[in-house]
Amino acid sequence: MRYFILIQAVVAILANATLADTLVAARTIRSQTVLGPSDLVVASGDTLGSFTQISDVNGLETRVTLYAGRPIRPGDVGPAAVIGRNQVVPLVYSANGLRITTEGRALDRAAPGEFVRIMNISSRTTVNGRAMPDGSVLVQN
Repeated sequence: MRYFILIQAVVAILANATLADTLVAARTIRSQTVLGPSDLVVASGDTLGSFTQISDVNGLETRVTLYAGRPIRPGDVGPAAVIGRNQVVPLVYSANGLRITTEGRALDRAAPGEFVRIMNISSRTTVNGRAMPDGSVLVQN
């Protein structure tokens, strides 16, 4: 008898359960586009590993092309780039109280915190550094 009541309770819960929402692209969106609310639609249905709310991706930049109606996954978006390819950026070396600043040309795009290859304009040497939120690149040994 107890099992019968338990089974009825589970069936009632499952019958009233709604599917989770999935965030999908409202239209085809090219990579390197900063997402806004008009680019996104919340659709019914549950897709494992996808975003569920517009606020989760609002202001992020697409890393790949997003196709209309397809779920948006964490690997598809990331922080907006502050450094563009071929952009001239301040190149900063800082160690033990010594600070050297020069100009470099970015060889890749990068968001804050990401590593990027930079060509030192004066020496033509390629170095790796971390993109900073202000658009400069910090090089450490």
